[in-house]
Amino acid sequence: MGNFFSFGVAPNEKCLFLYFLTFSLTVYPIVVFILLFLNWIIFSGKFDVFHLGLGIVSCVVVTWLSQDLLYFDRAKGFLARVREAWGFIGYIPWLTWEVVLANVHVLKLAMTKAGYVEMSPRVVTFKTKLKTDFAKFVLANSITLTPGTITMLIRGDVFHIHVMSQYLEDDLLTGAIEMKVLEIFEPELLNKG
Repeated sequence: MGNFFSFGVAPNEKCLFLYFLTFSLTVYPIVVFILLFLNWIIFSGKFDVFHLGLGIVSCVVVTWLSQDLLYFDRAKGFLARVREAWGFIGYIPWLTWEVVLANVHVLKLAMTKAGYVEMSPRVVTFKTKLKTDFAKFVLANSITLTPGTITMLIRGDVFHIHVMSQYLEDDLLTGAIEMKVLEIFEPELLNKG
């Protein structure tokens, strides 16, 4: 057993390490399962044994499949995760407003002669400052939710986005969405530059 723990950690620190390892491997999946199951109950509105059983099976499968995305990396503490969740809740209205503005622009592109002239589809490539896969995931989906833009490919830190017009390209390259995601999920990178 001495070889298993031979990574240069004092005996008390070994116990603490094992405690946190056990905690993250058991508690986080249970919390995720409970949150998913509560959503299942609320949105299904069915309380019979059959539907609750389906909910349990579905939530177990989703918890198991998403373990590497939701709770594999425990580098951030519980309070940091709560701050991220709270920040994301505040991000949703801002993103919704951006979607409304983009809808108006795409409506103009589709319904007016000036829009027809302005329309010039292209692929835009930019490098992101985001480092974590989850932050990149949120950015990619936020871009795709915005009408007139689709995230086509992410290779490392480089995003390839299809846009419908110069206005949408300019709006994308201002980096407003990226900065909002950075503020929520990787605020330590804001201080670096």
